[in-house]
Amino acid sequence: MVIDLRRCIGCHTCEVACKMENRVPLGVWPAWVKQIEKGFYPNVRKSFLPILCDHCDNPSCVTVCPTKASFKRKDGIVLIDPHTCIGCGYCMMACPYAVRYMHPIQKIVQKCSFCSHRIDAGLKPACVEACATGARVFGNLLDPREEVAILRIHIPFKRSNRNTELTPIFITLVWIKMLSSLSVYPVRRSLVF
Repeated sequence: MVIDLRRCIGCHTCEVACKMENRVPLGVWPAWVKQIEKGFYPNVRKSFLPILCDHCDNPSCVTVCPTKASFKRKDGIVLIDPHTCIGCGYCMMACPYAVRYMHPIQKIVQKCSFCSHRIDAGLKPACVEACATGARVFGNLLDPREEVAILRIHIPFKRSNRNTELTPIFITLVWIKMLSSLSVYPVRRSLVF
């Protein structure tokens, strides 16, 4: 997935589409859009930074899971098996991006799955389809014919990765100048047990 921050207007449609598609209860979010304000009056600039699972190449959440409920598919998507998860929260603590949450009713850990059920059916993730400005693009980064690969080649970008040991398969396109002057780390959400 590529998210072009130049197109994101902070409408939060992606958040709502994700919650509806995945039946996410109130109070928790698999993905959210962080609002960033920079500058001082009268020169204030507002930007938006979508936060979701990076689906790392070497995910620490998978390594620490005692039941192997967290796993990585062959296509690189990191998932959680709800039938195997015991809700211990180890993966939540191991995730450097604080994007996992405890389901308040089922008491199991959940996160963005890139709508893997939709991908398996040949569809795009709900957030990509719902994005009004086309800021979200999903596809195979290794296929040079796909829009996601073309964007990666022709637009300057910086990986959203904040830990050099991990390589995400999801890339956020940003204005390099803007990113260098902003703090983009998500605030760890309170744990619900």
